[in-house]
Amino acid sequence: MIEQKKTGGSGRPFRFNELWIYAIILAILGGLFLWDGGFGENKDMSWNEFRQMMNQGAFTQITVDRGEKTATAQLNKRAADSLFTHRSPVLGREQKRIEYTVKTQIPTVDRFAEAYDTSGTTAKVEYKEESSRWISLTANIVPFIIIALFWIYIFRRSSGGAGGGVGGGIFNISKSKAQLYEKESTSVTFNDVAGLHEAKVEIEEIVHFLKNPAKYTQLGGKIPKGALLVGPPGTGKTLLAKAVAGEAHVPFFSLAGSDFVEMFVGVGASRVRDLFKTAKEKAPCIIFIDEIDAVGRARGRNNNLGGNDERENTLNQLLTEMDGFGTNSGIIVLAATNRADILDAALLRAGRFDRQIYVDLPDVHDRKEIFLVHLRPLKIDESVDVDLLARRTPGFSGADIANICNEAALIAARAGKEFISRDDFMNAVDRVVGGLEKKNKMTTEEERHSIALHEAGHATVSWFLQYANPLVKVTIVPRGKALGAAWYLPEERQITTTQALRDQMCATLAGRAAEEVFLGRISTGAANDLEHTTKTAYAMVAYYGMSDKLPNVNYYDMQGDGYGLTKPYSDRTAELIDEEAREIVRVEYERAKELLREHAEGLKTLTQLLLDREVIYTEDVEHIFGKRAWVSRTDEMILEREEKNQEKEQGQGQEQEQEQESTTPTTDTEATSNE
Repeated sequence: MIEQKKTGGSGRPFRFNELWIYAIILAILGGLFLWDGGFGENKDMSWNEFRQMMNQGAFTQITVDRGEKTATAQLNKRAADSLFTHRSPVLGREQKRIEYTVKTQIPTVDRFAEAYDTSGTTAKVEYKEESSRWISLTANIVPFIIIALFWIYIFRRSSGGAGGGVGGGIFNISKSKAQLYEKESTSVTFNDVAGLHEAKVEIEEIVHFLKNPAKYTQLGGKIPKGALLVGPPGTGKTLLAKAVAGEAHVPFFSLAGSDFVEMFVGVGASRVRDLFKTAKEKAPCIIFIDEIDAVGRARGRNNNLGGNDERENTLNQLLTEMDGFGTNSGIIVLAATNRADILDAALLRAGRFDRQIYVDLPDVHDRKEIFLVHLRPLKIDESVDVDLLARRTPGFSGADIANICNEAALIAARAGKEFISRDDFMNAVDRVVGGLEKKNKMTTEEERHSIALHEAGHATVSWFLQYANPLVKVTIVPRGKALGAAWYLPEERQITTTQALRDQMCATLAGRAAEEVFLGRISTGAANDLEHTTKTAYAMVAYYGMSDKLPNVNYYDMQGDGYGLTKPYSDRTAELIDEEAREIVRVEYERAKELLREHAEGLKTLTQLLLDREVIYTEDVEHIFGKRAWVSRTDEMILEREEKNQEKEQGQGQEQEQEQESTTPTTDTEATSNE
């Protein structure tokens, strides 16, 4: 929660900083260290020595304290020069002092008076009463009181909310760090969450539970105790939780899983207890734990050779608290994670997290809605096509789309534009995916020809394969670590067939194949392509069962704990897996070379066009090879959605016509009777 402070005028607000106290104390200590007794110097001596110097006339004034029975005498210049040095022990130079004194313990006041009378000295004598003891005592105690007050202030400052959470600091280290958002303190609603329709439906039910619990409890139902938001990073899990806080209008406790973790033993469990204790006082309310995998990791894994694991104690306390409060107490726990596979099974059971809401990456329709949300504050022109942007960003999360919109605005601002155009968004997508464009990178003509041929090979083979991803553009301008790139629209398939995987592998290997066929040599530029195809080939054999010699077998880690030191198959099987993976790669590589030889003329034309223009698009490839024979799956999804919308509109139109027809007979009858 952010606290806004008003200032007078345009100046910055005056804020007291405890560093000033440190600076003052250091200055005082430094002054005391460098000060060599500036107002005087004192020396203790015995009563006999004091009386001897008094007899010699070395004193100018004597002060006698009746209470402490002490005598302090001020020396004249001759006695001071013989008894004291004028050289400072710190600065090493002569100092002028105001006075030099000696002090002694007298037997009694009467003995002193006798000695004074017999000495014949001319020094003046002044007698102090017993109250001086209290003055001296006070002078000695005051510095310690000041130091004690200072440390009390420092400790209170440290215990007053360090870390920005509730009850932070040294003395309240066991208190929960959850931030409390009271009713109507958050402005985020479900209208700000684009896409995620299925997830919003389930989340909205939780909001309804909190707003009207009697509607469900009167039928014997139980309010869900918790919901776990699972999904890849950036898909909007935390945003959904904020929307719940804004819609439910109930107290909302927000914290991260790492807030429970501390170096001190027992702190995590204590913070869990304090969190739920405070939540019970505020019920009905919501507790949101972000990145719960930090504390909810499955027990028994990597337990430090049997040692005490503070994280497990915290998890045990969390399990107890979630299953301990009343059924209808009105406390709902929301949690978010992108690693649900490592969570403890006891945490996921019904009664703790009754629902697991999967927040998936948005499809093309959801991406369009997300773009519309992020485009609201931007100044865009008529050239921006939201449908095209949604199609150009497959596999992008909501956070990625927000980053693209912001990057497009920055690109337009650097160019001095008043509005953001379509090209700015395209450049933003390229920059986010491929990195910064490097037009000044030094390359020879031979290297440029090799790069152009490599990228043209990718484009050519993918154009003639049914299940290869549709081509968007090809460039030989270096971006990031890549010297060239071919941009595709990945198909958003729910399932992938063997032929689709093989076609994608063939298109990926086409760059290396083009170098070998038309240049007679290969280069290191295909390292990333080879890595991708190798992983795909091994996945087809070992996990998908898509090989002839090892069909319908999935060699997963059968120990299931993630710490297995042995493979779940024999050495002979490992050799078969290697052979099958190599065979798949070899077959697709040969197929890529055959396709390139078949379309050699078009490949050469495409290569030369790349050398001349550096960037070519789908239209250019279509002009060389003709229209692609297959429609992409994304286009099919868009067409299906449009057809459904048209059918819905037609159905609504028919209903309206029927309603109008039901009212027209009355008017017709009236008209006939009038005739």
